[in-house]
Amino acid sequence: MTPWHFVHLGARAQGGAALVMLEASSVSPEGRLSMGDMGIWEDSQGKALVPLVDLVHSLGAKIGIQLAHGGRKASCHRPWEDGGSPLQGSEGGWPIIAPSPIPFSETHQVPGEMNSSEMERVAEAFVQSAIRAKEAGFDVLELHLAHGYLLHEFLSPLSNMRTDQWGGNIEGRMRYPLEIVRRVRGVWPSELPLFVRISATDWVQGGWSVEDSVTLSKKLKLLGVDLVDVSSGGIVPHAVIPVGPLFQVPLSERIRKEANISTGAVGLVSDPEEAESIVVSGKGDVVFIGRAMLRNSNWPLEASLKLNGSISPPDSYLRGWPARRG
Repeated sequence: MTPWHFVHLGARAQGGAALVMLEASSVSPEGRLSMGDMGIWEDSQGKALVPLVDLVHSLGAKIGIQLAHGGRKASCHRPWEDGGSPLQGSEGGWPIIAPSPIPFSETHQVPGEMNSSEMERVAEAFVQSAIRAKEAGFDVLELHLAHGYLLHEFLSPLSNMRTDQWGGNIEGRMRYPLEIVRRVRGVWPSELPLFVRISATDWVQGGWSVEDSVTLSKKLKLLGVDLVDVSSGGIVPHAVIPVGPLFQVPLSERIRKEANISTGAVGLVSDPEEAESIVVSGKGDVVFIGRAMLRNSNWPLEASLKLNGSISPPDSYLRGWPARRG
């Protein structure tokens, strides 16, 4: 943790966000996407998060943490350094692991295929990281099963070529991610929400599909997952993704209706009326705002003002805030 994290996340809490999410926190060193990734694989890392949790709470927001393992997409430059390309050994790169020894792209290293002891080690790393998050005081825990990271790699037939119990048909490919969800739910307090982020489709013929995601989401609900955070893509570099405003909202809507589970809509939602319509129309139970809040940390406050909502800025900011209508 650095002062930047406190300023960045504190500003979003002060800007009116109901929930601030600390994303992609690695459960093990080899699972880091880059050397700049934050981790929670050691007790000292969990304890270092307590002041951040306290800060966000003091600003009136809840705080969540997303647990992740990069799998075959790990060991890369930071996204703004050399385009996030893979690290070479001379640059500090490290060996990576995955369900099968298939690289993400021609420029990525070939991952080692995980054996049973490695699978147990990673599963336990998720469990212990969840316990640290609980002890640090986080309100929400989210498990990352999306964007081509390790647990998504197990789900997708494009990256999981195993012939043992952890591969093959959809039941086999879901087995390891579901086992981790089951074990984490067992240590995460029942009164606190557990979210799971998924890629609802790989956007590739023969890959993971929205129909598969409905099946998965039904099983996640049975395991005690409270909300599915519906994203998409990321498993292969050549997928043709129809990126545009609200392009993933239909995926959220379908999973919500067919799996009968709460969903979060995400992806290029930037207009307050659009965000409001998603919830009002039943296409999602919550809306996650990313890029728009990187541009403007006060997005929720301004959205509330535009929609004549009830949230207000801190008292010390009131002089600079327009009078509320009505």
